[in-house]
Amino acid sequence: MRVALDTNVLVYAEGVNGEDHRQRAHAALTSLAGDDLVVPAQALAELFTVLTRKARWPAGQARAAVLAWHDACLVADTTSAVLLEAMDLAAMHQYSLWDAIMLATAAQTACRVLLSEDMQAGFLWRGVEIRNPFGGGISGLMAGGT
Repeated sequence: MRVALDTNVLVYAEGVNGEDHRQRAHAALTSLAGDDLVVPAQALAELFTVLTRKARWPAGQARAAVLAWHDACLVADTTSAVLLEAMDLAAMHQYSLWDAIMLATAAQTACRVLLSEDMQAGFLWRGVEIRNPFGGGISGLMAGGT
């Protein structure tokens, strides 16, 4: 199965919000062994920003973390088609444009799941279901289908 990762999963995996979140992010990612992981390019840009601004990492260290994710996952670009779909999604479902871009990117790359803490868990759009890996335990993360 193809699974997209939102920025917060990456941020937590890097340990920015504490050890508990880091462990839960790593558990979520471990549960996806064998799945194809997709990271929207926007998520990598947001990760760099969070690491350098919020976490105050040196730019070189943040760059190395982003490159590690870049090399470990399929990176999906924000295309003009993604942008157009994201604007429609934002208008119809009141998502922020940035969240809508994540979901539209997941749909454009044939993902079945988008892991995100920021959007409505269980929301289904164009075959992509949003699942929150931090709200209700990791054990139920992939419940509901592969």
